Amino acid sequence: MNKAQMRTSAFAAAAVLAASMLAACGSGGGGEAGGGSGGGDVQNAKVAFLMPDLASTRYELQDKPLFEARMKQLCPTCEVIYQNADSDAAKQQQQANSALAQGVKAIVIDPVDSAAAATIVKSAQAQQVPIIAYDRPIPATPADYYISFDNEKIGSMIAQSLVEHLKEKKAEGGILQVNGSPTDAAAQLIKKGIHTAVDPSGFKLLAEYDTPDWQPEKAQTWVSGQITQFKDQIVGVVAANDGTGGGAIAAFKAAGVQVPPVTGNDAEVAAAQRIIAGDQFNTISKPIKIVAEASANVAWEFMQGRKPAGKTQLYDTPSELFVPTVVTTDNIKEVLFDSGIMKAADVCTGEYAKGCAELGIQ
Repeated sequence: MNKAQMRTSAFAAAAVLAASMLAACGSGGGGEAGGGSGGGDVQNAKVAFLMPDLASTRYELQDKPLFEARMKQLCPTCEVIYQNADSDAAKQQQQANSALAQGVKAIVIDPVDSAAAATIVKSAQAQQVPIIAYDRPIPATPADYYISFDNEKIGSMIAQSLVEHLKEKKAEGGILQVNGSPTDAAAQLIKKGIHTAVDPSGFKLLAEYDTPDWQPEKAQTWVSGQITQFKDQIVGVVAANDGTGGGAIAAFKAAGVQVPPVTGNDAEVAAAQRIIAGDQFNTISKPIKIVAEASANVAWEFMQGRKPAGKTQLYDTPSELFVPTVVTTDNIKEVLFDSGIMKAADVCTGEYAKGCAELGIQ
């Protein structure tokens, strides 16, 4: 071997060594959270992402892929264990136990039952696995972190928007309040927020209902009964999310009476279509990308042995709460379409094309 060949061989060996060292110590591709105390084992770590139900389409269509994509950026070799409990708290407990048995380094959980989830928190923390509560808090036993939009604020915003609209129209009558699941602590925060706007509004609260498991069909059945009882006294409905709002709207249509202004929350595609068609009054835009990516960032911090500080505290838990936006026909184009959250091609189909054109959505 001549000197040139020896130099080339030595250079190649050094390059291979450097590459192997980088692979062992790399940050996993996340510019914000890279480096530090990760180590090789963190690069192949598992993180659980446990969602609560299938009644809301967002979990399968948005939360899951967005969380997975961000984790892939932060740690290309990490594995996301995704499970959906389909509104079954016992099933979610089994899914959490399975994730712990598989050696996850962190659990991100949107609990079916906020009280029952305390057991999951205790089991995980006993094994030194951090728990990030996602969207819904776990009041009884503090998680290690909580990430969500401000749920109490959501309730007050959708209700206040409705109240102001009814006053502008000089409506006379009362309001129905369709809350979320009684086992969901986030639903109770939304409910509290709704009352801060409805109670002093001057409009009578005709009746309210806590919707088991957020099921639209159950909301529809209840609203149907209220239509029979109160008839044209109902001038508005504050529904805690788009699913229950859709159920309320279906009840009025099935009864063959005019649909009053109905609120929502989550900015689902079906809700955007109902707003464009004039069936739903408002919804809340809380871009899932924001909370999904934030939870992945926090999970990755914990997985590397760090303990991220919260921006605030809720239920004795370090928390980050984002502020949402109310969406009506006045700003739906700007908030949902101009921003890129939704595409006209996905929403402005069939019977909704005319309404989209009238609102300048294309």
